[in-house]
Amino acid sequence: MSPDLLFLICNNGVLPAWLLLAVAPGWVWTTRLIHAVWIPCLLALAYGFAIVQGLSNAPEDGGFGSLAGVMALFTQPWAALGGWIHYLAFDLFVGAWEVRDARRRGIAHLWVVPCLVLTLMLGPLGLLAYLALRFGLTRELTLSE
Repeated sequence: MSPDLLFLICNNGVLPAWLLLAVAPGWVWTTRLIHAVWIPCLLALAYGFAIVQGLSNAPEDGGFGSLAGVMALFTQPWAALGGWIHYLAFDLFVGAWEVRDARRRGIAHLWVVPCLVLTLMLGPLGLLAYLALRFGLTRELTLSE
């Protein structure tokens, strides 16, 4: 399998999950597929595969000790793909958490949808938007139940 094909599979594969989170958060299949972590687990397997492929061709000056080292790592397609899948998996996990957390706290889902869009597109800024929304509506600052 090429890195381009795996990119298309993973990148397009998460879109139905995000759509389910946005429009059918309480549907039984949303719960079975996303809240039960099946899709994040599949992404984790794809991530592992990409990372193993990337490590086998890692540039000598690549590493995580400096920005230049990280940039060197991501010049290799498999490593860049691994980084992208990392984003896809964690952002989806965070988006699913936002939906569950909002439901537990009685936050109307329509308020959460813009946060989900931001989480999909800009990860941490979407999480920040959700936490700000949650604080504005509930005055809660904790991440605990």
